[in-house]
Amino acid sequence: MIALTTPIETVRIDLADRSYDILIGENLLGQAATYGQLPKASAALIVSNTTVSPLYEAALRQALSSHYKVIHSVQLPDGEAHKDWVNLNHIFDTLLAHACDRKTVLFALGGGVVGDMTGFAAASFMRGVPFVQVATTLLAQVDSSVGGKTAINHPMGKNMIGAFYQPQRVVCDLGALKTLPARELSAGLAEIIKYGPIADMAFFDWIDTNMAALQACETQAMAHAVKRSCEIKALVVGQDERESGLRAILNFGHTFGHAIEAGLGFGEWLHGEAVGCGMVMAAHLSADMGLIDVAFVNRLTDLIQRAGLPIQGPVLNAQDNAGHYLALMQHDKKSIAGDIQFVLIDGPGKARVSAAPEAMVRAVIDRCCA
Repeated sequence: MIALTTPIETVRIDLADRSYDILIGENLLGQAATYGQLPKASAALIVSNTTVSPLYEAALRQALSSHYKVIHSVQLPDGEAHKDWVNLNHIFDTLLAHACDRKTVLFALGGGVVGDMTGFAAASFMRGVPFVQVATTLLAQVDSSVGGKTAINHPMGKNMIGAFYQPQRVVCDLGALKTLPARELSAGLAEIIKYGPIADMAFFDWIDTNMAALQACETQAMAHAVKRSCEIKALVVGQDERESGLRAILNFGHTFGHAIEAGLGFGEWLHGEAVGCGMVMAAHLSADMGLIDVAFVNRLTDLIQRAGLPIQGPVLNAQDNAGHYLALMQHDKKSIAGDIQFVLIDGPGKARVSAAPEAMVRAVIDRCCA
């Protein structure tokens, strides 16, 4: 057993009887104590993918062995392209093949795709079984593992089929970030950056100053970034669990970003890459609507570029690129009565959700796409 080398930070998601803790620290994943006081069960199921499982499943299995008599596992193919019904059914097939009951605890070991699919499976199997997020990517630790949004993709739209279903615990092992490829790390930085313009300019300034340390995956910098990101998300989710209002601001950059993902084909760009580019586009739209100045757009664009993320959107249709984007964005979950809703920066550190004139949106797409 590896000794803990940094203090464990805890962020609480306050949702009455659905409240839970986010644990942040090094070497948490392989510690039996990390999984204490979870719902009692005789069996657990580890859901992972073919990339993460060889790295961490053995350590997680060993840690869980003192809590569960039987530990089953399923490995899914890696990547956003596999976030679908076929692979969701692999989880159900494994649960049914082992005669798992409604007390079986599912453990999502991986990034956002594994977490979303495991959560959706947990919400659906026997109408709801407990699950735990063991997040191994930066994007999952600062965003997708927190807040209970679970889903799979549909060819016509991202995350269109799913459920709100809260985990019992979220485990953010900072040590796991050391094995991330640079591209995956950058994708996670996009979800960290987004919290600044919409909620906390002091955090934005800190990110700006510490970008090199974050790209180098320095432990202390990562610990602060993950904790502060989780704190902001916890505050928002605690006020609006089911995204009826405030929580929608967490989708800054996502309306454009989801269109990029769907238009290119899921998996061509990483989610964080699409969100990074989407934030640039949303910032331009905010400026065009008179909410922020061009200097802030340029500052945000520079920070996104320094994080290793794309700042120009792809051309999805040579004949009518803006029209194609608009058609894809009609499927965004925030759309109301056919009106596309955008998360806009309503002055640095604040956000609002509103529609925008189509001509203005088209102009932004034309300006921001390569």
